[in-house]
Amino acid sequence: MNWLELAGWAGSALLVWSLLQTRILRLRALNLVGCLVLIGYNTAVQVWPMVGLNVVLAVINVWYLRRLLTTRHDDQTYQVVEVGADDAFLAHTLRVHAGDIARFNPGFHSGQLTGRSAFLVVRADEVVGVVLAHDAGDGVAQVDLDYVTPPFRDFTPGEFVYRRSSLFTDRGFRRVVSPPGMVGPYYLRIGFRRDGQSYVLDLPGSAAGDAG
Repeated sequence: MNWLELAGWAGSALLVWSLLQTRILRLRALNLVGCLVLIGYNTAVQVWPMVGLNVVLAVINVWYLRRLLTTRHDDQTYQVVEVGADDAFLAHTLRVHAGDIARFNPGFHSGQLTGRSAFLVVRADEVVGVVLAHDAGDGVAQVDLDYVTPPFRDFTPGEFVYRRSSLFTDRGFRRVVSPPGMVGPYYLRIGFRRDGQSYVLDLPGSAAGDAG
């Protein structure tokens, strides 16, 4: 087997692997790379129908990647819906994703929802994230759960909850503290600061927030 055949097999393997991804962004990126490799391979062996097919697939992937990347911080694309802690759909969402939630938020227990503020981050009618928080006293909102569904794991939908600071300031909070023990926290990218093992967001109107 020569290097050209190896390239063809590698491109095919990338396409198959991309279809096994649960994350939308990763799926599109890997699929694009696989298409580009196969465009090169099929051009070299002069299989023009396959060149045409992979060119079309590459263009589709570029279009979707551009759309995903340009809307990842867009308030018009991702919206926050506040629900009650006893909301049936919230309970359903937590139950469906219980195993994944335990993996990334090991300190969270779904049986302790009383007194929590609950927010669903949605894209159209699809839930992409859940944020739960409670009053820890002294103007601090303690986040109990900040969960992202698998297809959107490469994004930070929770940011839309924190960006709308009035969701917290209207309740008298001056600070938001990240969940304890969260796996793969992203908070430094959205304005939080490191404080020991936690991440803290000083809200507008607080002494620390005004100083910044």
